Amino acid sequence: MKIYSSKSLSEKKLKKLFARPAGEDEKVLSSVKQIVDNIKKDGHSSVIRYAKKLDGLKSNNILFTQKEINNAASLIEPDLKKAINIAAGNIYKFHEKQKPHGYEIETMIGIKCERKYLPIENVGLYIPGGSAVLFSTVLMLGIPAMIAGCKRIIMCSPVRNGKLEPALAYAAKTIGVNEFYNIGGAQAVAMMAYGTKEVNKVDKIFGPGNQYVTAAKSLVSTDPKGCLIDMPAGPSEVLIIADEKADEAFIASDLLSQAEHGIDSQVILLTTSELLANKVITEVKIQLKELPRNEIAEKCLKNSFVLIVNSIDEAMALSNNYAPEHLIINVTNVKKYLKKIQNAGSVFVGPYSPESVGDYASGTNHSLPTYGYAKSIGGVSVEAFMKGITYQELSKEGLKNISETVIKMAEAEKLQAHANAVKVRISK
Repeated sequence: MKIYSSKSLSEKKLKKLFARPAGEDEKVLSSVKQIVDNIKKDGHSSVIRYAKKLDGLKSNNILFTQKEINNAASLIEPDLKKAINIAAGNIYKFHEKQKPHGYEIETMIGIKCERKYLPIENVGLYIPGGSAVLFSTVLMLGIPAMIAGCKRIIMCSPVRNGKLEPALAYAAKTIGVNEFYNIGGAQAVAMMAYGTKEVNKVDKIFGPGNQYVTAAKSLVSTDPKGCLIDMPAGPSEVLIIADEKADEAFIASDLLSQAEHGIDSQVILLTTSELLANKVITEVKIQLKELPRNEIAEKCLKNSFVLIVNSIDEAMALSNNYAPEHLIINVTNVKKYLKKIQNAGSVFVGPYSPESVGDYASGTNHSLPTYGYAKSIGGVSVEAFMKGITYQELSKEGLKNISETVIKMAEAEKLQAHANAVKVRISK
């Protein structure tokens, strides 16, 4: 990681420094579009063909039976089972509070308006299964779906060598997955979005993934025959704000916890202390040597940096402009700076709040907006698995009370049929 000073950088250079790694390129989009189009056209035969080619599928079957899921889940280590149960409990507690409640109001005498919330009936969960099996993502997506009351929850994850990991199976069992398919990548997204004779389509897809998955989600979400998605999910990112009192070992460990996600992840430290900046660089090198995924983390660090700023207020302004997926604030009198946060996916407050706790077990969701989308959208929630429907019921008196308003507005917009729908009722 290189160290920069905001004093010596022009606004243009500062903007370039905070630029995220390039997203989808033309080759990726072209490749993904071909996969999506073929599955949309040929259905399950294309699904199996791509699963064999890209996921290493050995048979023509991608569906795990309930017996296979239960058998694999029974092999989980007791300590890991206990950890998953604790995490699931915390996630449930936090998300249960998010469930929206409908309301009814009389806006005028005789006019009742109501809003009701109903679950999305069919949802698809995409669980990455490349170099790391992210069973924690099953909990993060599945538990809100359960609370919302979704009738059908299907899950797609490429399982290496066709062998179902006990932790993944146990997490799937915990959230009550109805269908679990051994498939990944763009082919999984297309199968869920369009459906086949063997697999019914879903109404919305959730979950992070690599650039191929992200591109596929973007494509199906703009196709009327496809389906909605939760959000575009790019490479993982963390921004840390720290002062001279922060512990360099804590900071280094937080930077590396995100760096090991992938080579295109981005980790940033903003600090008022040049001394701390140099201590963190030294500590990162020490901790990096001990990581099994040190090659991935090391490549990520090349896209990352430390910036020495003039004040914590300056750091807060830079952070709000960047809108990080994860924001860690490790400064003295931290509470006074929290009100300055405008844009962030999830915030970790103080020295004893590592980002990894939020990734697994504190209760908040780890499926969060990246690429600066935190300026306009939050992370996955129970509401994301639901839809709001509005109702209105007018009595004769109610219609009479509002008739002149509607007629005037409709006629001003030259929509006479709208006006007539009121006039014909009033005349009778």
